[in-house]
Amino acid sequence: MNWKIIWKSLKNNDMRNRILAVLGMLVVFRILAHIPIPLADPQTLKQVLENLFSSADTPQLLSFIDVLSGGALANFSIMLVGLGPYINASIIMQLLTKAIPQLENLNKEGEFGRRKINQYTRILALPLAIIQSIGAIYLVRQSALQIGGIGDITANTSIMQWVLMVACLTGGAMLLMWLGELITEQSVGNGISLLITVGIVSTLPSTVATLYQSVFSGGTSMNIFGLTAGIDKEQALLAGAIILATILITVFIVKLNEAARRLTVQYAKRVQGSRAYGGVTTILPIKLITAGVIPIIFAVAFLSVPAFVGQLLTSTDSARLQELGANLSVWFQNPSPQTFAAGGWTPFIYPAVYFLLVFIFTFFYTSITFNSKEIAENLQKQGGFIEGVRSGLQTEKYLSKVVNRLTLFGALALGLLALTPIIGQAFLETNIALGGTSILILVSVALETLRAIESRALMVTYDQYEQPDFFYDTSVSAEAATGAKRLRFMPKRNKKSTDKKAK
Repeated sequence: MNWKIIWKSLKNNDMRNRILAVLGMLVVFRILAHIPIPLADPQTLKQVLENLFSSADTPQLLSFIDVLSGGALANFSIMLVGLGPYINASIIMQLLTKAIPQLENLNKEGEFGRRKINQYTRILALPLAIIQSIGAIYLVRQSALQIGGIGDITANTSIMQWVLMVACLTGGAMLLMWLGELITEQSVGNGISLLITVGIVSTLPSTVATLYQSVFSGGTSMNIFGLTAGIDKEQALLAGAIILATILITVFIVKLNEAARRLTVQYAKRVQGSRAYGGVTTILPIKLITAGVIPIIFAVAFLSVPAFVGQLLTSTDSARLQELGANLSVWFQNPSPQTFAAGGWTPFIYPAVYFLLVFIFTFFYTSITFNSKEIAENLQKQGGFIEGVRSGLQTEKYLSKVVNRLTLFGALALGLLALTPIIGQAFLETNIALGGTSILILVSVALETLRAIESRALMVTYDQYEQPDFFYDTSVSAEAATGAKRLRFMPKRNKKSTDKKAK
């Protein structure tokens, strides 16, 4: 990273205006995240949410949504739904692009096709925002009934109030999507990623405060897995272990995010007329984690289904269905230190299924985003081939083999990162929403944004560099068949004296 170029680019008005515009839109997002939904008594609602998010039994889905929305769920803000509808619409359109030939052909039409697909994505995000707004209100309502300890937060609400709440959440999601696209247009980073990152960063102080209270509070002793430890030495060791684990996880994620297999690609030399093309060697990088955090989002969404079905079954009249619903609610709840201390195999169901889903979705999403056949065909059309591999079908098989091996290790690493909050909760009697997933988002977005800023800075400061001054050397005789003269490089400071001699 060239910090000198970035610092020098800040002298340019256009660069400053772009960065200030992005910062201003991020501030607007944080202001909107604190505007509450018009619902019931605000003091009662605040007490419900405090009880909900301070409990170790808070569902993993709620904690994950709260982190991605920048604490909007804990504030019950109009930004509660956040960028979920747009992200889901983008994923659905990617899947449909591979499944529907018309969309696949449209995607190959260049900039025009991509704009049309983006427009379809925005249109699809609207109904998804309405559905997710209703689901978010219902999910918070059910969780508040079980964990909040106060009652139904939507009691005595009329149909018009429900419409108002859903309209506020849907409008907030659409407004956030628009802000993300405006940030992307400034060419200093991806807007959607930056909004998610700012939301995660905004929750860091409260997360650190919660961890501090869980470690250094509790009178003269602290309970971990049912074992009572002294307050001074043991708590200091635990705090040091948390800091060391955070540093190690961050370093591991940085290495994991930057890891890639670089394949050497050579292009055959072609001659067309009097010009020669090709004959160069380039690098084809294949990232270790091609899917990013998408598999974790999929896994969390799927894990919320059994618990939701269990809540519905417990309200039926059948005793057998009620028993099944109670079992589903227990099996697929976020495990706490108490459940681990109780023993048995029940607390390990949720982590095992979570890890398995992340592993499966990593392979699934990588197979969609990385098309070995298409890459092999493009290389063959352009006269390129991987060193030591025959072009065509052999290249396709080789790329599939390399990607599968990389994805195997990447899926295992993503699964372990997804389990870090659960592992932390096994030792601390508090809900930990910020885990390896959040750190992965922070690291990847930070590196991506810095690269975008550096690229923009190079464009802005390009004219400040002294350009080489080429001129024709008149001392060379005109005996060349083409009549062209030899070029000689001279520094810019000698140009005037050279011109006088030429005259």
